[in-house]
Amino acid sequence: MARIIATDEAPKAIGPYSQAIVANGLVYTSGQIALMPDGNMETRGVEQQTHQVIKNLFYVLAAAGAQFSDVIKTTIYLADMNDFETVNKVYAHYFGAHRPARSTVAVRSLPKNALVEIECIAFADRHVDFG
Repeated sequence: MARIIATDEAPKAIGPYSQAIVANGLVYTSGQIALMPDGNMETRGVEQQTHQVIKNLFYVLAAAGAQFSDVIKTTIYLADMNDFETVNKVYAHYFGAHRPARSTVAVRSLPKNALVEIECIAFADRHVDFG
């Protein structure tokens, strides 16, 4: 049985999907862009957008009983691969020594002309210490 995750601390879904789903002990987040909980877009550039995206992920994961140390896989979508280093620095700031598996791909465009979108898979409802 799947459980739908919803929190007011992150932006509401902008389409027919959930912020996340928990199934079989894992939380699968939908891709997060730099929308703020009030629905306004962070527009100051890729660095600030990445901070907002990761903040959104934090709150969605928290609503599922997870945190960044529980993440086992992320996927990053970039509107411009030239932003890879900037996004990588912000990402590393939040994940620290924890190194989940990750894919980063360039896409033609993202919803609402976002510069970055990130989704992840994590263990739900428990804390896992990767050491």
